[in-house]
Amino acid sequence: MNLLEAIVLGVVQGLTEFLPISSTAHLTLAGKLLGLVDPRHPEAWTQFIAVMQLGTIAAVLIYFRRDIVSMLESLLQDATTKGIGFRTYAPESRLALSIALGTVPVALIGFGFKHIIEGALTKTILVLAASLVTMGALLWIAERVSRRTKSLDQVTWFDALLIGCAQALALIPGASRSGTTMTAALFLGLTREAAARFSFLLSIPAVLASGIFEMVRIDKSVFELGMGNLVVATIVSGLAGYAAIDWLLRYLKTNSTMVFVWYRFALGLALILLLLWGVIQS
Repeated sequence: MNLLEAIVLGVVQGLTEFLPISSTAHLTLAGKLLGLVDPRHPEAWTQFIAVMQLGTIAAVLIYFRRDIVSMLESLLQDATTKGIGFRTYAPESRLALSIALGTVPVALIGFGFKHIIEGALTKTILVLAASLVTMGALLWIAERVSRRTKSLDQVTWFDALLIGCAQALALIPGASRSGTTMTAALFLGLTREAAARFSFLLSIPAVLASGIFEMVRIDKSVFELGMGNLVVATIVSGLAGYAAIDWLLRYLKTNSTMVFVWYRFALGLALILLLLWGVIQS
């Protein structure tokens, strides 16, 4: 990997992490096209991506810093003055607890199926294509049936748990973390902007934990990609991610997610055709 490739990967990661089109699918496709995914060590690519995601998590933390501080301060105050009377907690406190609850499914499934997720099977083009099309179809249905009346303050424990289960599906490359969580949120009646905000906030604990976990156990094969390249890609992903968050939240105030649905369909079908024609290898 050279410096230019690291910058390209950082831009791809930052832009696609928060758009419902799957960062893993785009990174894996880019990695295969650039010859960076070693089939003998697929776990090295998984670790590279997970560590690079720390840049996009930094973008979320910076963008939502006021919201995060407000939630933590409110939760601390309510916990010390109201005990476990959760129904009397302020909306900011309940939102913080909802994010914690929604993180449980992905933590359990991610740990239980770690070897499958890191393996070569989940890096195949066919898996990526199927995930892109399937989740695109679900997002299309969610757009059609969603009432879109719930605000972020109205998210219930049940909502948080279901959206958390949807986040666990994002462990399948091509599904998209923001795609699965926003789709579930729309099914549950959240507005598009509220769905996106909850999706971004929910990603913080899981992606942060994943990135740190992979960082402390980096395989020696990752060094072949270059630690300097990893640092550059991570920084670039943070800058691109911040821009993507700001743009998407503005976009969803007046637009639907259908542009992403059609993009997922087009990319998924294109990958299938390229596989059938032998232009790319699985």
